[in-house]
Amino acid sequence: EVQLQASGGGLVQAGGSLRLSCTTSGFDFDDYAIGWFRQAPGEEREGVSCISNSDGSTYDADSVKGRFAISRDNAKNTVYLQMTSLKPEDTAVYYCATAQYHCSAYTPFARWKYRYWGQGTQVTVSS
Repeated sequence: EVQLQASGGGLVQAGGSLRLSCTTSGFDFDDYAIGWFRQAPGEEREGVSCISNSDGSTYDADSVKGRFAISRDNAKNTVYLQMTSLKPEDTAVYYCATAQYHCSAYTPFARWKYRYWGQGTQVTVSS
């Protein structure tokens, strides 16, 4: 059974940092890119960052470039999202998902690319 579990969320003040983890099992982690998405109340789910499996290339949404960094540890079947300089508008539930497509600037967060989704973790940034 494919499982993805996002964790590490919490309440933080603006300007603070958090590191999210996406722990996975039930599939060959090395064969999949992983993406992070988020969804704020009343908003559509949006892509945040993704990382390829083959070469570790990454792509970040403009809204988080220079503040968030995605990485993966293939030995632990885990992907991380290091979030710094957090803003109140980063408040959302964050989800991770698998993709069998290379993470690149060409439609990096197209929903049809992402097959398995985990439960989210809440991130709340206070002003």
